[in-house]
Amino acid sequence: MYGKVKQELQQSLRELREQGLYKKERVLKSPQDGSIEVEQGKKVINFCANNYLGLSNAPELVDAASRTMKDWGYGLSSVRFICGTQEIHRRLEQRVSKFLGTEDTILYAACFDANGGVFEPLVGEGDAIISDALNHASIIDGVRLSKAQRFRYAHSDMGELEEALKKSQHLRRRIICTDGVFSMDGDIARLDQICDLADRYQALVMVDDSHATGYIGPGGRGTPAYWGVEDRVDLITTTFGKALGGASGGCTSGRAEIVEMLRQRSRPYLFSNTLAPAVVGGTLKALEIVESQESLRERLWENIKFFKDKISAVGFDIVPGETAIVPVMLYDEQKAMKMADRLLEEGIYVIGFVYPVVPKGKARIRVQISAAHGTLEMQQAVDAFRKVGLEMGII
Repeated sequence: MYGKVKQELQQSLRELREQGLYKKERVLKSPQDGSIEVEQGKKVINFCANNYLGLSNAPELVDAASRTMKDWGYGLSSVRFICGTQEIHRRLEQRVSKFLGTEDTILYAACFDANGGVFEPLVGEGDAIISDALNHASIIDGVRLSKAQRFRYAHSDMGELEEALKKSQHLRRRIICTDGVFSMDGDIARLDQICDLADRYQALVMVDDSHATGYIGPGGRGTPAYWGVEDRVDLITTTFGKALGGASGGCTSGRAEIVEMLRQRSRPYLFSNTLAPAVVGGTLKALEIVESQESLRERLWENIKFFKDKISAVGFDIVPGETAIVPVMLYDEQKAMKMADRLLEEGIYVIGFVYPVVPKGKARIRVQISAAHGTLEMQQAVDAFRKVGLEMGII
């Protein structure tokens, strides 16, 4: 049977290559950092990572993770309710709750799992989930696992959100879910307006703050803090795999009763191994650094402003936003993939984003700024973009 399936898959893969949609994985030969080593030992400046605060290879985190592994072992070999909870896991949950200003927190192996396990225990038949059209794939997958009715509103369109709330008023529970920072465009959800509508129509609010936790808002506490609505957001899902050290792991944080129900019914929590001790130790140290070193966020914001001002002056079209995600719009799939390859040759590591990751006709190079970048490296990136952009007739 596989002979026929193999031919069909080979044909589909050929078509992806011909359409410029085939995604190649580049092999790194060094730790994650502002500059990295790729194949053939070439050193390049990295603008692909979600390493917003430059902590992915921070010696303090490496040391903390190493010490924790020596003290607590390599792994738990089980799920928490059977035999897989250690004191440090509860310590991290309490630490995250204090940082985010929530009542309780539950850990997951990844934020993808947190989003996959948050809806089904809370809403079902007779309920509704109302979702932003540009929400992360993990939210979309989590929504699919619930039997609740589904409503989708155009990206950040508060008029459409209100219409969905009106249409669903007859249902028992309703939850509005949104990314805090949208990963492809880098814009921030209007949580102030979302919370106003949620209050008016008696709905819960859930935010995936993965691309915000650690550097957005006062103290890096994310988009609820940015808008001053911490006490009005019922659920926050987020990751430890971006600004907080870039390893793995995630959580859901929020109302105590909701978190307690997730411990009883959330399938990714009940049927997946406990977060590795080393990640717990590293994340505890990352939170300590975030709260004590404001200079990291200051440097990041300086880098963001520098790059946006310079790349716009050169003539590139960027999506407006207030985050470390800077989409350089090319609109053509093949140009995006080709330009990313040419920039790598110039020592700048970026990736072309094309369909289905972004809509057709919205191809781009997503530049992600880090506190690990120096001014010289930022200028090198702008110069390389200008050189390749002129060469390809883009600017």
